[in-house]
Formats: sequence, C-alpha cells, structure tokens
Amino acid sequence: MSTLAETASRGRPHRRMRVDGWRWAGRIFLLFMLIYTAVPMIWMLITSIKSGFAATQFPPQWWPNEPTLASYKKLLDPQNSVGQDFLRFFWNSLFVSTVTTILSVIVAVPAAYAFSRFTFPGRNFLFFAVLLRNMFPAVIFLVPLFILMRAIGLVNTHGSLILTYLTFGLPLAIWLLKGFYDNIPVQLEQAARIDGATRFQAFIMIVMPLSTPGIIATAIYSFIGAWNEYIYAYTFLSKNEQLTLPVGIQRFFSENTTDFPGLMAASFMMSVPVVVLFLVLQRYFVRALTEGAVKH
Repeated sequence: MSTLAETASRGRPHRRMRVDGWRWAGRIFLLFMLIYTAVPMIWMLITSIKSGFAATQFPPQWWPNEPTLASYKKLLDPQNSVGQDFLRFFWNSLFVSTVTTILSVIVAVPAAYAFSRFTFPGRNFLFFAVLLRNMFPAVIFLVPLFILMRAIGLVNTHGSLILTYLTFGLPLAIWLLKGFYDNIPVQLEQAARIDGATRFQAFIMIVMPLSTPGIIATAIYSFIGAWNEYIYAYTFLSKNEQLTLPVGIQRFFSENTTDFPGLMAASFMMSVPVVVLFLVLQRYFVRALTEGAVKH
C-alpha cells in the first residue's frame, strides 16, 4: 500500500506540471490573439488623430507630435458636406441594421419554437433546408437577388437590403434559438397549461423569459451582420442619400489622394457601436452559444 501511495504521489507533480503547461500555453495564445485584434484598432485610432502629412509619413510616426481631432470634428459637423454625408450614412446603417434585427427576432423566435416543440411532416427536411443556404458563399446569390429586387422595384431602397439580410441571417438565428428552446424543459409549459394558461400564454410567460439570452444573441448576430455588410449594399444602392457606412466611407478615396486620417476616423466610429454592443451583451451571447450547443 505504501509503495502504491509513493508512486501516486510521485506522479502528481508531473501531472500538475503538464496541466500548468497547457494553462500557460492557453494564456499565451489568448494574449497573442488580444494583441492581434487590438493593434489594428489602436493604429486606426492613432492615425485618425494625425494630420494628413503625418499619416503618410515614412517611416511612420507611432505617436503624432501634434495630435488633432480635426477629422472627428469634420465628420460630426453637419454644416459641411463631409459631415452631412457621414451622418446620413450612419443613420442609414443604423436604420437598416435595427429593422433587420427586429424582423429577424420576430420571425426567428416563433420559427425556432415551432421546430423545437412541434412534430409535423417534413420537419427535419425543412430545418436542414433552412441551413442549406449557409453552405454557399453569399456572392453566389448576388445576381439572382439583384434581378429579383429590380423586378419588384426595390433597387436603391433600404428594403432591398433588409430583405437580403433577413435571407442570410435567419438560418443561423433559427438554428441558434432552436438549440436554446430544446434545453428548456417542456414540463414547465405543461405545468402552465394545467394551471389554465393557453399555449401562447405559456410561451410568453414561461419560454420567452427563459430564452432571453438566446434572443439577445440572435439580435447581436443580426445587427452585426447587417451593420458590416458591404457587397450587397454596394450592388443594390447607387444613390448617395441611400448609402450605408461600409459603402459611404469610400468617399475618402479619390483618384489622386486619400484622406487617411478621415478614413481611419470614420472606420473607428463605425466600429464603436458594434464593439460597445458586444461588450455590454457578451455574457448573453456566450451563454446562448453554450446552452444551445449542449442538450441536457
């Protein structure tokens, strides 16, 4: 017995060292990923507070000698043409992304609940058919959707973008919410039905509060996808007053020169809403992903 105990005690330090090694390797990897993702944002911010000459200087200035907020003032000033266009593009993106998010949640919640709770002919086929679209790159649908939008008169309108973003966002939203509903015990709804509640009342009072993290995660996913999309916005919209931010910031490029401080300031301000939204709601997003991925 003593020999076995001594052997086990000798093996523990090696096992502990192995676990600590993996733990430190994970920390180093996370640190590397943090630097990899943070450095571009930091460089974007630094360039945005440089003058036009300092932004194109070589070798580059890591910190400007005379930092200036002129680019931000120019973008946020509605009295000049650049500021007017930027604010219009910003509100266009905010409108399209918000409407897309609201419609995605309104459609995905009952669809995912139906796939999770009801049994009907072709349920599995329909569910995987919804996910089938994600097997193909988005650019494949560019020409067919443009022809469709032109046929129904939605080219150069925000409605074309909203419908397109719903087409791409709903499959993952339904899949995400269905996995979340699968982990909510059906006995809770049955108990509410026994107490006299209708199925709709049980859904509103029992299922909806418990599925809040999944709904928030779906909303985050839909908003970020619509906010950052470029190809379809560039194809469907040509009028300046209809453009969204990803397309609109192209005006900082010209044939002879590029306003790098203005471009970086616009890009940084475009990134801020998404970063803030994710930081505020990230715990709901992570919870929805983990709870929707594991079936209890």
